[in-house]
Amino acid sequence: MPEGPTIVILREQVERFTGCSIVRAEGNAKIDLSRLEGRRVAAFRSWGKHFLVDLQDFALRVHFLMFGSYTIDERKPRAPRLSLGFAGGELNLYSCAIRMIESDLDSVYDWSADVMSEAWDARAACRKLRAMPDTLVCDALLDQQVFAGVGNIIKNEVLYRIRVHPLSRVGSLTPAKLRQLVREARQYSFDFLAWKKQFVLRQHWQVHNQGTCGGCGRKLTRAYLGETDRRTFLCAHEQKLYATPTEARAAAAILASAR
Repeated sequence: MPEGPTIVILREQVERFTGCSIVRAEGNAKIDLSRLEGRRVAAFRSWGKHFLVDLQDFALRVHFLMFGSYTIDERKPRAPRLSLGFAGGELNLYSCAIRMIESDLDSVYDWSADVMSEAWDARAACRKLRAMPDTLVCDALLDQQVFAGVGNIIKNEVLYRIRVHPLSRVGSLTPAKLRQLVREARQYSFDFLAWKKQFVLRQHWQVHNQGTCGGCGRKLTRAYLGETDRRTFLCAHEQKLYATPTEARAAAAILASAR
C-alpha cells in the first residue's frame, strides 16, 4: 500500500497538469466520467494516503488500496481504473478506489493530521494519543486520524528508531517518549520521501522486511500484531516494552503464539 511520501511524489510528478483541462476521461471506475471532460484541474493535493484532484466544483479522491499503481504518459497492458488525458500528456491509475467528493476539500480533510503537510500539528497529535491510552502503539501509528500518511513501513521503522516495542500501550509511554513518537513519525516520513526519490529506500530499512537487527545482530521477530493485524518486525532486545506486568505477560503470550 503506497504510504504518504509516495503520494507526495505522485502529486509532484503531475504538477505540470495543474491548470490544464481534461480532454479525455475513460476507465472502469464507477463514477460519472462525463463530468470530468472539459474540467480544469485547479490543484492536485494529497492527504495521507489519499491523492486528490481538485476540479473546483468537486474533486476526485484516489486511494491506492494494497496494490494500486499509476503511470504518467504511458500505459500498462491492462485497462486502467481511470485515465485522464490532457493536451500535454496523461495520467493512468490502476487497481485503486476512486470516488467523487462534492464538498470543499478544506471542509472534508483535517490537514493538520497529515504528517507530510505544512499544516501538521504535533501538539494535536499528542492530544489525540493521550485520549487513547489503551491503544497499542503499533495500531496508533496506523490511525489515519492521528498520523495520516503513515503506513506499515513507517510504523516498523519509527518504532525501531525510537526503541519502542510495538505491543506497548500508548498510555504507558512517558511524556518524552510520546513526543518522540510524534516527532519521528513526521521525520521518518520525510526521510522516506528523500530516500525514495533517490531509489535507495530499501537500503535504509533497519527492521522492515529484514531478518536480523541492524543494531545488535539478533534475529528479528515477525508477527501480525494489533487490531490492524499488520505485519510487524521488531527486536525484543533493542525495543523496550512499556507495559504493566499484566500487559507484559499478555504481550509475551502473543509473541510466543506468533512464532
